[in-house]
Amino acid sequence: MTNRPPYKKRLQQHLSETKKHGRMVGRRIKELGGSAEVVPGPAPDAIKGAAEAGLSAAHRAVALAKGPLHAVRGTSDPEKMLKNAKTEYSEEAEEIANYTSIESLAKSVGDKETARVAREIRREEERMRQYLERLIPQLTDQVAKAEIPRALRNGAGTRRRTTTRRRTTARSTTARGTTRRGSTRRRTTTSARSRSSS
Repeated sequence: MTNRPPYKKRLQQHLSETKKHGRMVGRRIKELGGSAEVVPGPAPDAIKGAAEAGLSAAHRAVALAKGPLHAVRGTSDPEKMLKNAKTEYSEEAEEIANYTSIESLAKSVGDKETARVAREIRREEERMRQYLERLIPQLTDQVAKAEIPRALRNGAGTRRRTTTRRRTTARSTTARGTTRRGSTRRRTTTSARSRSSS
């Protein structure tokens, strides 16, 4: 899985949440007259189908969280952790979409309890996705440090020499006696002064 203690702790916490989600969805399916297994039952087909999709997503998430998904991918531990985090992030997005759909469907048929269960689960999935969204840049930085020589990081190997141009601005005095800067607004006031003094 990971050798980063905070990440490992969060994954273990999310695994517990996912197991709880499976129990919540299974309980709701039974309350609707169905079976927690994906088999036909007397519950309204639309609700039962949506709830079964949620249960299926929960089962997949548990299976993914039990072991290192990409144990053979990458060349370094940081790269493997990054690939796992990106995969987990996409799984969370799919679960959020599933529970959003279940919640919407339940609302449309007036099933407030299923909508509440789906909303609660969706919010936990969103928290995990947000955690991963903050983690991915950190893991990417670790990959860069592990995989890219220091001389090439932060653009050090590709820097181009640039010159700085200094913009010179001329000051001129307007007919009112105020000073303006810049070449686009500059007026030649010498002729205006000479005309007013004659």
